[in-house]
Amino acid sequence: MWRHLQRSCHRPLHPIYSRPYSQLPGKNVFTKHNISCSAPPELSSGKRIANVLIAFCAGFSIYFFLDEPASQFERPSNSPNKFILSKVISNEDSGPGTKLLKIAAPTYFLPHNNTANSFDPIWSVYIKDDDIQVERPYTPLNGVDENGQMTFWIKKYPNGEVGRWLHTKRIGEPIEFRGPLTTWTWREDTWDEVVMISGGTGITPFVQLFHNVISKSPNTKTRFTLLHSSRVPEELPPPSLLDPMITFSIDNPDKLKFHVFVDEQDGSEPSTSIPAIYTGRISENTLKRHVFPEEPKISWWMSLFTNPPPTPDPRSRRILFLVCGPEPMISAIAGPYGRNFSQGSVGGILGKLGIVSDQVYKL
Repeated sequence: MWRHLQRSCHRPLHPIYSRPYSQLPGKNVFTKHNISCSAPPELSSGKRIANVLIAFCAGFSIYFFLDEPASQFERPSNSPNKFILSKVISNEDSGPGTKLLKIAAPTYFLPHNNTANSFDPIWSVYIKDDDIQVERPYTPLNGVDENGQMTFWIKKYPNGEVGRWLHTKRIGEPIEFRGPLTTWTWREDTWDEVVMISGGTGITPFVQLFHNVISKSPNTKTRFTLLHSSRVPEELPPPSLLDPMITFSIDNPDKLKFHVFVDEQDGSEPSTSIPAIYTGRISENTLKRHVFPEEPKISWWMSLFTNPPPTPDPRSRRILFLVCGPEPMISAIAGPYGRNFSQGSVGGILGKLGIVSDQVYKL
């Protein structure tokens, strides 16, 4: 969940007025019979050398000690505390109370133009409501594209000042943002499995992780599972978010498993084709079924002839849970945030399953 303008000023040109020769005092030096002119006095060799040295020193000082003139398009630093001026490229409806907002960023905001490591997923920017001077974090879905543009999926909440303000923005209107700010840092091959649990627009960090890591890391040993929940089918994310992940999970089931849930079926339809939609909230049984599946049981008579190895505890794997969504959902899944939105202790469903704090991160 960005800002700068520069202006140049030009010095006005003033005409230089000089007195005409006819108004100069004294003789008219251009008369027919007065064409001689006096030669300038000759400088001594010592004075001539002194003048040359003075000119050389002056040029040397100008070249080495004077600052270069500031460019009209001087690049400001990517400081997370410095606002960058942008503008709206598009702002399209994407479902009940949601919009896909695309804004422009300066070319120097492109990741390949930034030497810092601040564009590694997951990162966000703060967008400021200029009317009331309030800012909120938002996650660019694809990061920054090759055109220096960022796309956000934004929901309008009754008490969400910035979200409501962004829904009113039109093409070409200015928007200020600052960032990037790291939300969570991906580390290659640190985890055997990463389980992402999201609700509503909380899926946006995982969309960014998908586009920047999951779909671009064919050799990674980490497996990913995404469990996403919305209230009703029509409030599920739009096709531009879901379709790439659904297609990838079908083609690469060993790398990404994607399961979609709705709290209830109200007769509405999702905006895209989804192979399966589970009804009901994400629960303890949901995690046991999709994350901790039990090994098939062997009949008693087969056990007389076989000695199967003991089934390892799935919680002994290097598994990480990333949770993002409305606060009530986060509390139910992983326990509430701590003070000042710190991680707090692990509770909820994950706490019951014996998951410890270094295996959970609340976004």
